[in-house]
Amino acid sequence: MIESLDTIAGLSRDLLWISFVVFLRVGAMMSLMPGFGEQSVPQRIRLVLAFGFTLIVIPALITEIPAQTSLQPLDILRIMFVEVLAGLALGIAVRLFVLALQTSAAIAAQSTSLSQVFGGVGVDPQPAIGSILLVSGLAIAVMSGLHLQAVKLILLSYQIMPSGAFPVASDLSAWGLEQVTHAFALAFTLAAPFVIASLIYNVALGVINKAMPQLMVAFVGAPAITAGGMMLMVIAIPIMLSIWVDDLGKFFLTPFGGL
Repeated sequence: MIESLDTIAGLSRDLLWISFVVFLRVGAMMSLMPGFGEQSVPQRIRLVLAFGFTLIVIPALITEIPAQTSLQPLDILRIMFVEVLAGLALGIAVRLFVLALQTSAAIAAQSTSLSQVFGGVGVDPQPAIGSILLVSGLAIAVMSGLHLQAVKLILLSYQIMPSGAFPVASDLSAWGLEQVTHAFALAFTLAAPFVIASLIYNVALGVINKAMPQLMVAFVGAPAITAGGMMLMVIAIPIMLSIWVDDLGKFFLTPFGGL
């Protein structure tokens, strides 16, 4: 009986260690995950979500985590640091898509004088259509299976960044730079209709002002660009969100690229 209890205690200790190590990566990732890690979500809910995702992925990762009995104190500290680093890298990579959405909203707002329309809805100050794009994009992403994609990303990450093994700095920095570059390129692509409309508006306003210097074009043009921006917003937002969601899905298909 004592031997059986000893075996059970050993298994419980190993399971708690594995759960703790997995939770470090999952918790760090969930703190930045779109939808689940938003500041508007209460901290207790975020903690429960992190525990839930940990319980989901633990059965598939039992063989990926080194046993605690074979580790020295420095090895344990190294594993803890690497797990948090890997989780933050994953969370930031996905979070960049939210940054792209917010940046595109800021560009569109400044281009069409919608900076103060519908602003201040979220926790963070959102210019113009930022809150609309953010809430709509997150809702569509969650309905499209963001939680399932997050689980797949966590499981795949252990093949690219094993537990306790420091990722190669050059590879990780190149991958991060690629994600940042892609995020800003996506932001400009989404805001392109508003930038083009603003360019056409300013060129037309300059021509009118040159032809009729006595006309106060600012009083005529300001309501026109605001009304045109709102009409363009109604037309463009569904297309912008569909492009954004498709791009997010492509990221989850090959999240690490050539890493």
